[in-house]
Amino acid sequence: MSEQTVTPGAEVTPEETGAPVAPEAAVAPEKAEVPAAPVAPESAETPEAAEAAAAPVAPEAPFAPGPHPVPEGAPPLPDAPPVVAVAADAAPRPPRRVLRAVARWTAAALAFGVLGTGTAFGIASLERTDVPGLATEGDGRWDYPDLSLPALPAGSPRPFSSGNPAEIHHADLRGLLLPAPAGAKPDKKLTGGWISTETFLDAYREQDRRSVAQLLKDAAPRHIAARGWTMPDGTASRIYLVRFNSTAFASRMIDDLNVGSSAGTPLARTDTTDLDPAWGSADDIENLSSFVFTEQAPFGAEHVRQAYTLAGDTMALVVHERPGKRETARIPFQQTLILQNQLLA
Repeated sequence: MSEQTVTPGAEVTPEETGAPVAPEAAVAPEKAEVPAAPVAPESAETPEAAEAAAAPVAPEAPFAPGPHPVPEGAPPLPDAPPVVAVAADAAPRPPRRVLRAVARWTAAALAFGVLGTGTAFGIASLERTDVPGLATEGDGRWDYPDLSLPALPAGSPRPFSSGNPAEIHHADLRGLLLPAPAGAKPDKKLTGGWISTETFLDAYREQDRRSVAQLLKDAAPRHIAARGWTMPDGTASRIYLVRFNSTAFASRMIDDLNVGSSAGTPLARTDTTDLDPAWGSADDIENLSSFVFTEQAPFGAEHVRQAYTLAGDTMALVVHERPGKRETARIPFQQTLILQNQLLA
């Protein structure tokens, strides 16, 4: 075997090498050594050799182009590009104490967030008077029980429904009386049941009772029910419900008592009584009309607030009086009147 030196870029023919033509060989950038293939003489061909030559030839591997030849005189290329060591994370790692400080502040922020949310929820669920610094004094309202309407007779409509144009109260009148609030001392005469005409007349001054009795005789009310109580501060409350045979009789009774721009026929233990400026028509409940009055100073041994309400076939009279020189509280009186009107409506 002989060695052949191939100059890059030079053409080599079979005549010059004396070897059979082989596929194009990859030429390395440097001097490549190509071994010369041995050539058997023609006379040495045997049947076995001919049979081997006739055997199928395995396909050659696909051609892989080599690197481009380097021009003559250029510096040799390196075998592989230099490997530069690069850190996985080029950014410098923060000091461990910085990480610990961040973790502590994050935990503190979460703790304060949870605490603040819980505090806000707790305050929102409290009544205003339960929160220190936000407590306000009560406005003097009385603690009434939950209200409910009495049952109606079978097939009877409510007083102001579309099926009741006469505005008749078919429910038991006693069941329409407002119950006494918490802490009240019941009146022994006005217990929430039926009362006589004479007991109702006690609400008026003695000198006017005869004229009022005549009005009741002419109007002929069907029923009168009443309830009374006294609160710890001395305020006495009385509610009278008078039901007539029709709305016309109830309305006429209001007119005959001269109730309207004035309180009309004076009640017992009252002097000068005028319209209460704290009550307006906007405070009335639909289908009802209320006439609200308060005793003006100087008043006598008691201060009286009173109101008449016309509710269909029923007239209501609500009275609050308080002994002494202090006025009867306005808010509990209006509260009582509104709740009673709701039951009648």
